Amino acid sequence: MRSFACRNCGQQIFFENSRCLNCDAPLGFEWEPRELLALEHDGGLLRPLPGQAVESPRRRCANAELAACNWLVAAEGELCLACSLTRTRPADQDALGLAEFKVAEAAKRWLLFELGELGLPLEPADGATGLAFDLLSSAVEPVTTGHADGVITLDLAESDDAHRVAMREQMAEPYRTVLGHLRHEIGHYYFPILVADDSARERARELFGDERADYPEALDRHYAQGPPPGWQADHVSAYATMHPSEDWAETFAHYLHIRDTLQTAASHGVRIDGPQETLEPLSAVPEADPPPDFQSLIDEWLPLTYALNAINRSMGRSDLYPFVLTPPVIAKLGFVDELVRGAG
Repeated sequence: MRSFACRNCGQQIFFENSRCLNCDAPLGFEWEPRELLALEHDGGLLRPLPGQAVESPRRRCANAELAACNWLVAAEGELCLACSLTRTRPADQDALGLAEFKVAEAAKRWLLFELGELGLPLEPADGATGLAFDLLSSAVEPVTTGHADGVITLDLAESDDAHRVAMREQMAEPYRTVLGHLRHEIGHYYFPILVADDSARERARELFGDERADYPEALDRHYAQGPPPGWQADHVSAYATMHPSEDWAETFAHYLHIRDTLQTAASHGVRIDGPQETLEPLSAVPEADPPPDFQSLIDEWLPLTYALNAINRSMGRSDLYPFVLTPPVIAKLGFVDELVRGAG
């Protein structure tokens, strides 16, 4: 995520803000330049302050209250791109579901920002193709988080911290967040888009396995037997061992973790130069623009994760980044990087 500053007073502001806490200027996110604009009221309109990427009057997304959305639209009653992708949400009388819905929508907006920064195609569903989200409450009926034919379904119970921690312990997952779920499922969506020709499919099958393998059989085997011994040598997570499609999705999600965190680090001027006590001190200076090649990306990423983990341990917490990137996993991430750069 890039950092933002209020164009009215210069105060640091954040992607989720709808108002500057320093000067009280209204703020709104504009998709096309992907900028957080400082605004002023002009009758019933919001007019961007001079000198910004957008000059025309704007309005709040129709879901400004319902989804706590701070994105801007051109006309009254319109939904922004992020909200328009949601096909199903909790009913108006479902207070708990709507509270969880706000959390999920915030994660979805973060996801879409990164996809936009990477230049990946985002086409709203038209009934046959495109992307849509069903954000459903399992308190009302059983919900299975997953992806099918462009529709991403999320169990909104994942928005509840206690439920998510319990599931993380039950599933032996070191990392589980709403944003992580969405990144994983969007990986399934992008597989046929990015792995579109015979050459790409052949390379994908060499790295991840054949995605045509029987999925129900693999699912039953995984939950009956767990991951195979030594799975860490070739997979980024235990769940990635379940089926080649899940290996792809877990790897794609991990790639999004890396790119987003590096952008955030670069935006805040974070650099690594040490520890000095080691024989060869590590160094990393994340840049606002992505490195020209994947190896340079990894060279920035690994020292940053070592430092972040050390900081977390100093706070008495477990590693912020509980993963090990082996050469086979790095090769898979490199393939994803190649496809993403080509599409963007």
